[in-house]
Amino acid sequence: MDPKKELQRIGEELEALKTGTKNKLSMIVFSGDMDKLLAAFIIATGAVAMGLHVVMFFTFWGTPALRDKKKKAGGKDLFGKMFGFMLPKGAGKVKLSKMNMGGMGTAMMKHLMKKKNIASLEEMIGLAAELEVKIYICDMSMGLMGFKPEEMIDYPDVEFVGVAKFLEEAGDSKIQLFL
Repeated sequence: MDPKKELQRIGEELEALKTGTKNKLSMIVFSGDMDKLLAAFIIATGAVAMGLHVVMFFTFWGTPALRDKKKKAGGKDLFGKMFGFMLPKGAGKVKLSKMNMGGMGTAMMKHLMKKKNIASLEEMIGLAAELEVKIYICDMSMGLMGFKPEEMIDYPDVEFVGVAKFLEEAGDSKIQLFL
């Protein structure tokens, strides 16, 4: 047991008792746009650096960004196959929300980010995993779009949950965000 971490935990519990909230950020990641996903992971990792616990709930268009480009899942119906074909497969395939211009804007942004040593979305996801950012994936979105758990990225302790779990997490969070 690390005495410093234990003292921090006790301090957080005391604060939670006083305010009814925990030192936690809960975020809904609804968008699958590259810039918004980058913002979500920058905020998440920055919040962890400031001592907050972070929970991210990926739903609807945010969900395809967590698909692993190397994995495949069988047994899909026609709509599941169509969603799988039409939506980006993984963080490397997402596009900018504005100025995409047939992929040229996204390519320019990735080039500039690399040139200026700014972490890519894939690297930010890896950093979030190292920092123990908790990721939940919306079970309903997975079912609606025909995605299967076995085609998602390997992320520590990822869980497939319903909105009730997110609301439980957000209910005692100091900060709630929707991206």
